[in-house]
Amino acid sequence: MGRRGFVGRLCWACVLASSLVLISAGTASAQSYKVLRRIPVGGEGGWDYIRVDPDAHRLYVARGDHMMIVDEVSGKVISDLPNTKGIHGAAIVADLNKGYTSNGGAGTVTVFDLKTLKPIGEIKTTGDNPDSIIYDPATKRVFTMNGKSNNSTVIDATTDKVVGTVNLGGRPEEPALDGRGNMFVNLEDKSSIMEFDTKTLAVKGTWSLAPCDGPSALSADTKNHRFFAACDKMIAVFNPDTGKVVATPAIGGDPDGNGFDPGTGLIFATCREGLLTVIHQDSPDKYTIVGNVNTQFGARTMALDPKTHHVFTETADYKPAGAPTADNPRPRPQPIPNSFVILELGPQ
Repeated sequence: MGRRGFVGRLCWACVLASSLVLISAGTASAQSYKVLRRIPVGGEGGWDYIRVDPDAHRLYVARGDHMMIVDEVSGKVISDLPNTKGIHGAAIVADLNKGYTSNGGAGTVTVFDLKTLKPIGEIKTTGDNPDSIIYDPATKRVFTMNGKSNNSTVIDATTDKVVGTVNLGGRPEEPALDGRGNMFVNLEDKSSIMEFDTKTLAVKGTWSLAPCDGPSALSADTKNHRFFAACDKMIAVFNPDTGKVVATPAIGGDPDGNGFDPGTGLIFATCREGLLTVIHQDSPDKYTIVGNVNTQFGARTMALDPKTHHVFTETADYKPAGAPTADNPRPRPQPIPNSFVILELGPQ
């Protein structure tokens, strides 16, 4: 994920927000969220994207050079996919019984079987550092967003062959589909969002997300055709029909995960300082802050289960930074080995 690496940048001056307070949002009363469960997964490696498969009730967790697969119900690790150097995330292709990992350090995609959870192939990408990865069921294509080469590799999931490359025009972060045959991608270094056709691969345009700076996570409301780009201290709500940012509800600092739940009209954003911001969509262009939930320092990536309406985020315990040295004048706190944990949040 671009600027964060596997564990991400650290925001040392942040202060935890207060617990979430239930308020009425528009005509609906939004439920309050809290941490329901801590899943002590442990294991070695940093972390990046976490992916939920709501049908199989699994969590796919990128861990540096391997991917842990966790049973969502029991919280147990049921498999561990090795040899995924520099893994950032996974795409789940349930209709073809396959999954795909983006191996940033190797410049490859590992294909694995969803039943056996074993690798069945490897694909070389057409760009450097494949980061976020997404499946488009309409075209049966997998797209990697290649962070160092500013392009996207297009893979036919029925043949596992590369069928194209899209020049994105900037450093990509997370993509999202609009349900109308188009892919939208946050461009972190341009503070903008771009669109291309997932079938023809034609680029349709690029728009500024100002006042957003460095957009990271992206989610979509396909019904109302709105996109939610997570930026430092705000969500930029983008209307692709007008090319304009229509709202900027406030969130915490240094986010790297968000999600929209069409079942509840709630938007979630996870932020480095240790909070989950919850926002209610009152209308396509109006948003109310429901509140903030304390999570744990470093929990800035997330996944949403649309069936249970639960949010999963991940982090670890940290030890204090060491004393400054000539070689490392600004030392950072380091995660404590084997302290990695998944947090499950849901309505009270």
